[in-house]
Amino acid sequence: MPQNQVRHAALISGNLRAEPGEKRYLEGYFAVFNNRTQLWPGVYEEVDPEAFNETMGNDIRVLINHDTTLVLGRNKSGTAEFKIDARGLWGRVEINEKDSDAVNAYERVQRGDVDQCSFGFNILDEEIEYLDNGDVVFRLKKVDLHEGSICTFPAYPETSIQARQKDLEMHKRREIELKKAKIRTRLGGKKNA
Repeated sequence: MPQNQVRHAALISGNLRAEPGEKRYLEGYFAVFNNRTQLWPGVYEEVDPEAFNETMGNDIRVLINHDTTLVLGRNKSGTAEFKIDARGLWGRVEINEKDSDAVNAYERVQRGDVDQCSFGFNILDEEIEYLDNGDVVFRLKKVDLHEGSICTFPAYPETSIQARQKDLEMHKRREIELKKAKIRTRLGGKKNA
């Protein structure tokens, strides 16, 4: 079901690195395909390999901690690039040596103090799987990507978890309504027999 809320997804650790050279870059995977990320106990999210296929032409920014005032680069200006490969959504941003926030971010990654990424998006299409053990898996099938972030703590509880709790509550209500409708149909069918 399409969603209009902006969410941020956590990714595996160690996917961001500082690339030394004449120009300095930060690069890494902002999303990894088919990798379940636990939003909270029993609720997971994973990204389908085709989720970004229709969104790569967007004007995508690279931010620090999803803060729109801390822009490191953007693909429209040629200071950031994003690609899809078999592993996931890879991105790279050129460090602006005149921007102290960018230099500081680079140095934090270089030291290993920050080594994670995340991405901001709107859900356009997803599937929900209810597992036999009671767990729920949200699979992002199609997203509208607008940013990738270098993060100290990816997947902020106040964004992705609250959004997913609302999704889960809505789907549980739908399941209850479907069960009620089936019972009414069965009861109605018996009365007519």
